[in-house]
Amino acid sequence: MEPTPEQSPHHAYPDHWEADVVLRDGGTARVRPITTDDAERLVSFYEQVSDESKYYRFFAPYPRLSARDVHRFTHHDYVDRVGLAVTVGGEFIATVRYDRIDDRGRPASAPADEAEVAFLVQDAHQGRGVASALLEHIAAVARERGIRRFAAEVLPANNKMIKVFRDAGFTQQRSFEDGSVHLTLDLEPTAESLAVQRAREQRAEARSVQRLLAPGSVAVIGVGRAPGGVGRTVLRNLLGSGFTGRTYAVNTSFADDLGTVEGVPAHRSVGGIGEQVDLAVVAVPADRVPEVVADCGEHGVQGIVVLSAGYAERGAEGRERQRELVRQARSYGMRIIGPNAFGIINTSESVRLNASLAPESPKAGRIGLFTQSGAIGIALLSGLHRRGAGLSAFISAGNRADVSGNDFLQYWYEDQGTDVALLYLESLGNPRKFTRLARRTAAVKPVVVVKGARHSGTNPPGHAVPVSRIPDATVSALMRQAGVIRVDTVTEMVDVGLLLAGQPLPDGPRVAILGNSESLGLLTYDACLAEGLRPRPPRDLTTEASPRDFRRALAEALADRTCDAVIVTAIPWVGENGEALTGEGEVLAAALREAATTGPAKPVAVVHVEMGGLAQALAAATSTANQPGPADRPGPHPAAAAPQARTSSPAASAATRPGRPGAGAATDSADSADTTDSADATDGTRPSAGRIPAYPAAERAVRALAEVVKYAQWRRHAAAPGKVPEFLDETIDEHATAGLIETLLGPDPDPRGRPLTHDEARELLAGYGVPVRPALPAPDPEAAVAAAEELGYPVALKTTAPHLRHRADLGGVRLDLVNENALRRAYDELTELLGTPAELRPVVQAMVPRGVDTVVRASIDAAAGAVLSFGLAGAPSELLGDTAHRLVPATDRDVAELIRSIRAAPVLFGWRGAAPADTAALEELLLRVSRLVDDHPEVVSVALEPVVVATQGLTVLGATVRLAPPPARSDLGPRRLPSY
Repeated sequence: MEPTPEQSPHHAYPDHWEADVVLRDGGTARVRPITTDDAERLVSFYEQVSDESKYYRFFAPYPRLSARDVHRFTHHDYVDRVGLAVTVGGEFIATVRYDRIDDRGRPASAPADEAEVAFLVQDAHQGRGVASALLEHIAAVARERGIRRFAAEVLPANNKMIKVFRDAGFTQQRSFEDGSVHLTLDLEPTAESLAVQRAREQRAEARSVQRLLAPGSVAVIGVGRAPGGVGRTVLRNLLGSGFTGRTYAVNTSFADDLGTVEGVPAHRSVGGIGEQVDLAVVAVPADRVPEVVADCGEHGVQGIVVLSAGYAERGAEGRERQRELVRQARSYGMRIIGPNAFGIINTSESVRLNASLAPESPKAGRIGLFTQSGAIGIALLSGLHRRGAGLSAFISAGNRADVSGNDFLQYWYEDQGTDVALLYLESLGNPRKFTRLARRTAAVKPVVVVKGARHSGTNPPGHAVPVSRIPDATVSALMRQAGVIRVDTVTEMVDVGLLLAGQPLPDGPRVAILGNSESLGLLTYDACLAEGLRPRPPRDLTTEASPRDFRRALAEALADRTCDAVIVTAIPWVGENGEALTGEGEVLAAALREAATTGPAKPVAVVHVEMGGLAQALAAATSTANQPGPADRPGPHPAAAAPQARTSSPAASAATRPGRPGAGAATDSADSADTTDSADATDGTRPSAGRIPAYPAAERAVRALAEVVKYAQWRRHAAAPGKVPEFLDETIDEHATAGLIETLLGPDPDPRGRPLTHDEARELLAGYGVPVRPALPAPDPEAAVAAAEELGYPVALKTTAPHLRHRADLGGVRLDLVNENALRRAYDELTELLGTPAELRPVVQAMVPRGVDTVVRASIDAAAGAVLSFGLAGAPSELLGDTAHRLVPATDRDVAELIRSIRAAPVLFGWRGAAPADTAALEELLLRVSRLVDDHPEVVSVALEPVVVATQGLTVLGATVRLAPPPARSDLGPRRLPSY
C-alpha cells in the first residue's frame, strides 16, 4: 500500500513491516501498518467488537468511534505514532497502536524511548494467538524507531490481555495504580522471549500442517466429467484409500442436475456445497486457479493443495503468478502445498487420506517423507513399498511456494505417529531456520536429508528462494552439526531410513559380522573399516550353516558386550547338484527374527547375495514398532532401567537405554498416534524386535549403519550441549569494539562494506583477545632493514600481493633471516624473481616458534548466517577441500570437534612422532573469533592466516577483516512466513 499525501514524505509507508503470520489454530493472517485508506475498515471492525472488549480498551462504555477517533487511529507518522492491523480476507480482525511518551506520560518525540501501547482484538478471533503475534510485531517496530519500553494500562478484570503481556518473555514490571494494572515492558529481546516466540511458532506451524494432513472433508476441484484426467485420478485415489471424512467433486462445468461423480456429491463450486470444506485439492489450469482460491477462501476452506502447473517453473511470468497465488491464499487465512505438487498422503487409520496422484497408498508405518520433486517422490514410494516399509505421511510439495520442509519438521517434532523424517530437498528457503528446527527435531527422532541441485549454484526451476553461496561441503558440515543425516542419493536415504525405522540406535561403532560366506564377510569387514567403524573379525559359519546355526550365532553376538551392532551375511545354500537353494529364505528370516526378538537391543542388518526369498520374507514381516509411550515423546521423562529386550524405534531406544539423552521440551500436541504399524509388547515392558532391513550389497548396509552410528553419537552429545567458557568475558571488550566498528564504518557506511587495513584489523581483533603479529611495510631494502632492527632478528620477509599472499610454494616468503646481509640478499632475490616492490608489497615480521600452520575463517552468508571454518594452511588442504565448518555461535564442544573433523587432523596430535600442537590454545582462538562475529554482525568476514600452532601457544601472523552494515536477521525478528 502507498502513503497518502497526508502522511509525512519523510516517513514513507514502511512496507517492510507487512508480514504473513501463522496463528495458534494454524490459520494465517496478515499484519500491516494502518493507513488513512482504512477508515471504513476500522469502523466496520469496531462495530463487530463486543461492548465488554470496548470497555476493556477504553475503560468506559464506548459504543462507537467518533470521526475524530477514526482520524486519529488511521493517521500515523510511523515513528512516534504507529498503528498495525491484522487482516483476514482484507478485513480487520485486530489492531494495536503505540504513542511515544515522555517520562510524564505526555506525547513526545525522540529521544524519548517509551511508548504507550493498546490492543483490540475482535471477539470472534480471541484465543487464536492474535494479540501475541501483534505484540511481537509492534515491539519490533518500536525497537526500530528507538523505543525501548512499552507502558500499558490494563483493567484488572482483563485477564486475557494481562496474560499476553505476562507470557511474552520480556523483562517487565507491574504495579496497581488508580484502579488499573500498570505494566512496563523492556523491549530488548531476552532468551525467554525468544524461546516463547519459537515455541509459539512451532505450535502454530505444526497445527497448520495438521489441518492439511487430517481434514474432516475434502473437495477435489477440477474433476472431469469423463474418466481420466488429474482431478478424476485424485478423486479415485482419495476414495480408494478409504478416506474417513466427507468427499466432494467440484467442476464449474458440471450440469445442474448432476448429482454424483464416482459416488460422491458433485457441485459446481465450493460455495454450492453448503457444508464446511477443510481441504481443497486444485486440479484446474493455472489461469483458473485465482477464482478457485477466491471461492475456497470465501467459504472457509482451511488449506489447498495445488496440483496445477504453470508457475515459477515457467519463468518470470510464472513466478509472479506464483507470488500472487500465495498472497491471495494467505489473505484468506489458508496455507498452500504446491503449486505443481504431486499431493499428500496420511496413512493414519483415523484419516486414511490419499490426496495425490499415487495410485496406491503406502502401507501405514512410522516414516514421514517430504519431497520437493514428484518424480523423486514416486521413486521413493516405490522403493519403500518394495522393501516393506510403511509411511506415516507423504508430501510432495512441488514448487513449495508456501508450506515447506521447515513446516513439516515443526509437525514431525511432536507427531507421535512418526519416528523417522526423510526429506528430499532441492533448495533451502530459510537455511538458518532449517538448521535450528532440524537440530531440535534430531534430538528426539532422526532426520535424513538428500539435497539435490548441490553444485549448480542456482535454484531449480520453480523454487523462487534466495540462493546461498555457501559451498555444498559447508552445507553438509552444517547439517551434520545440527544432527541431520545427510546422504547423497535417494537409495541411501531408503537404506538409512529402513535401518532407523526398524532397529534401535547403537551404543558405539563396534560391529560383529557373521554369515555363511567367508568372502562376503571379508567384504563387509573392509567396508566397515572404510566407513570408520570398528569391526570384529568376521565369524564364518561355513556354507553348511543351517538357519538354527544363524539364530544361535546372532544371539551370541547380540549378547556380547564388546559389540554394538551386528551385520549378518548370507548366500544361498548349494544343493548336491550344484544349484542354489533359495527356498530356505523364509526359514532363515524367522530364525533371525527370533534371535533378534530375545536378544539385547542392538541394531541388526542383513547382507544377502541372490537371496530374494530372504529379502522378501524380511520385508513382508509384520512390523512391530512400538506405540510411543511417555518416554518416547518430546518432553522430560524419568531415566529408564537397563533394557532387557529390543526396542524398535530410535526414539524409544534413545530414551530407554542408559546414557541416552532426554527427548527435549514438552509440547501440547495431541496424544493420539497411528498404531497400524505397531504391536504392543506382550507383557507391557518387553517390546518386540522391529523389521530387520536387508541389503543386496555389503557397502550399502555398512554405509547405512555408519550413518546411524554417527547420528547416535550426536544424540549422546546433544544431551549435554557445549558452552562458551566464562573466561572469555574477562578478556573481551565488547563495548569498546562496538565503538571502534562504528567509527571504522562511519556515519554513512557503504552497503558493500570495506576491508580493514592491517593496523585496523589488529586493533579490532585485540579487543577480543586475538593478538596479531605486527608486519612492517618494506617498500625498499632500507625500510626492510629498519623494520628488522625494530622487530629484532631473525625475521621473515613476505610478499602481500594478492596473487602471492600465503603462497610460500611460489617463493614469496623468506624465513629465518638472521642478519642484515641475509635480509638484503632475500630482498634482491624476491624483486628479481617476482616483480617490483610496488607489485609485491613486501613486509617484515619477526620469526615465531615453529608449529603447524593453520587457517581460521569466519564469514556471514545472507541465507545461512555466520559460519566458522578451520583447516590446515597450504595448497594440499585447499585442493582437497579439507576444511571443517560450524555455525556461529560455536561452543567448546563445537570447536573441539571442528579441529578434529578435518582429514589432516592427526598432524595436530603428534603424527609420526612429532610433538602435539597446543590444540587447547587453538580451540580458545576459535571461540574468540566465533564470539566476535556473533557479537558484531558488522564483521562480515575474518580470515586469520597463517595461525602457527606450536607445542605451547600459537601465533596469528596475518589477518584480514571486512566490515559492512549488518545483514537482516530474519531468524531474530517477529514470526513471519517467508515471502519470495
